Amino acid sequence: MLLDAIIIGGSYSGMAAALQLARARRYVLVVDAGQRRNRFARHSHGFLTQDGEPPGAIAARAREQLMRYPTVTWIEGTVRSAAAAKGGFQVQLEGGAQHDGRRLVLASGVADELPDLPGLRERWGTSVFLCPYCDGYELAQGHLGVLATGASWFHQAMLIPEWGRTTLFTNGIHHPDAEQRAALATRGVSIEETPVRSVSGERATMQLEDGRSIPLEGLFLIPRTRLTSAVAEGLGCALDDGHMGPFIRTDAKKATSVPGVFACGDVARAAGSVSLAVGDGAMAGAAVHQSLVFDSSSK
Repeated sequence: MLLDAIIIGGSYSGMAAALQLARARRYVLVVDAGQRRNRFARHSHGFLTQDGEPPGAIAARAREQLMRYPTVTWIEGTVRSAAAAKGGFQVQLEGGAQHDGRRLVLASGVADELPDLPGLRERWGTSVFLCPYCDGYELAQGHLGVLATGASWFHQAMLIPEWGRTTLFTNGIHHPDAEQRAALATRGVSIEETPVRSVSGERATMQLEDGRSIPLEGLFLIPRTRLTSAVAEGLGCALDDGHMGPFIRTDAKKATSVPGVFACGDVARAAGSVSLAVGDGAMAGAAVHQSLVFDSSSK
């Protein structure tokens, strides 16, 4: 059967795209590897009507509602490759199964690559965070930290004081210049230049190389990201390099550089948020449907 669309990735953006197509009575296959980016977080914040809910519960409820539509099929699995084929595209799953669709939506997301610092990964999503809009309010204006990890460390260090007294840990790698130091001082940011040895404690206590310990209520950093699937590159989709890592280039309607292939969510924007992912997916799903209606190649 030639499906109207195959969506690779069944997290928030992928399901939002599928919902638009399902409501247009189109036949959709969602292939999901079950690796939501926010699976480490206990609660999701900033998403209207779902503020404070466990992210897994939000995803489960969304899937239950999506699967009420009879034209949607869901497969738990991993896509190995995708290629142009007669009528559209052919997708091959690990295990050998093949599926054909007129359009592809890439919503497989990204993975966060954290610095190699003992204790950091164990606290990711619980007391070590990326997004202050998602997690800052719950830290109750406690003592917060920013670990300088990449090019955007200054931006993050200037932002975090909205949520609490802030210390910037340069980790002996990034050194603020005079202008940056003056700007940080206006925001009340303390600068700690001793390298960090590890992160410990119930929340995020910074253990420094000189033996000192600085307890924090929460630590923020900007990780490097990588695409979790090689499908976009295999198809020849153009990529852009964001401040966190590569992402798939799309236009305003979420179309990639390859005709018939769309992308949405974290894989297609240099940001991470459930709200943004859902909006991105909704746009992609509507755009896919309109391409099926109006593109002469689809008739």
